[in-house]
Amino acid sequence: MIVFRYLSRELLITLSAVSAVLLVIIMSGRFIKYLAQAAQGLLDPGVLLLIMAFRLPGFLQLILPLGLFLGILLAYGRLYLDSEMTVLSATGMSQRRLVLYSMAPAALVAALVGWLSLGLAPQGIAQVDRILNQQDSLTEFDTLMPGRFQTLRDGSRVTYTRELSADGRELSGVFISETTTATRAAKDRGVSVLVAERGRQEVQDDGSRYLILENGYRYDGKPGQADYRKIQYDTYGVLLPRPEVSLELSEREAMPTRELLGQDDVRLRSELQWRLSLPVLVFIVTLLAVPLARVNPRQGRFLKLLPAILLYMSYLALLIAARGALDKGRIPMALGLWWVHGVFLGIGLLMLFWEPLRLRFKKRRAVEVIGG
Repeated sequence: MIVFRYLSRELLITLSAVSAVLLVIIMSGRFIKYLAQAAQGLLDPGVLLLIMAFRLPGFLQLILPLGLFLGILLAYGRLYLDSEMTVLSATGMSQRRLVLYSMAPAALVAALVGWLSLGLAPQGIAQVDRILNQQDSLTEFDTLMPGRFQTLRDGSRVTYTRELSADGRELSGVFISETTTATRAAKDRGVSVLVAERGRQEVQDDGSRYLILENGYRYDGKPGQADYRKIQYDTYGVLLPRPEVSLELSEREAMPTRELLGQDDVRLRSELQWRLSLPVLVFIVTLLAVPLARVNPRQGRFLKLLPAILLYMSYLALLIAARGALDKGRIPMALGLWWVHGVFLGIGLLMLFWEPLRLRFKKRRAVEVIGG
């Protein structure tokens, strides 16, 4: 029991450290992506932290199996390097017993991953969808920041306002530069520039919004040419397009797991198998990691780290590829994703029993040579 607690503590500490580092790396990359969309006026900056919080379970369900895999490699690799595993082996600690001891913390991780994949992650994505639906009702001026030139839409429009009211309805010192390509005449002019002293938003009965500019000028022309047109106006209306936000989410990812049960749609059944596959992935990567963590103290603890990571990435990539093939009906639903788990389960069992079988074979050959 003392050995079990010691191994579990070492494994869980390393798992926590590795998972925290991976989570910071992944969330930083995603946050930068969302921040860029907010800078373009596609997202309200106030919802960025909410989106990241709701996406957290989806990140963790993929990070924790990898964290466990690397945790076993690093924790047990250190024990082999410090000859602690040699001492444990001398007291009767076999590879199979080490796998059994490792399955206890793996069961905790699998339960957590199952809770995330079957419950929290779909709920989080549903909340993100709700936030995005709210964003669809906004116009580009609802995400405008005063005192800063801001590139909006697809980069064809640059907008600036000196001041903006608290409710976002009233603007002053407005500047809008747009590459106009909607009509042939506009395309001939190339660039349209609007300046105005004031501006305000108006909502029509059909839900469309307009920016009403007051006391300003419009300039149409091509950059670098003196041929341009200048129009002075007292009131000018500009249709405000809605921002198009895409966070690479699908509707089926937001569906509760209970609604996926008993569905006939291939894509929904594939989604259910994917969610069930993640807890299974935890146990199989544990079986793979224990033999791979065994290193010679003279070779160093990182010798097998790269091949092990490649094996894990092959496992995950094959799962994703099989999921795509399942969506398209190329793989029978009865076979599903389980054949991928079966292949790597066989690889894990082969690595686990290979060394004892090899030693037994060598001992038998030695006895035969001596007896002969």
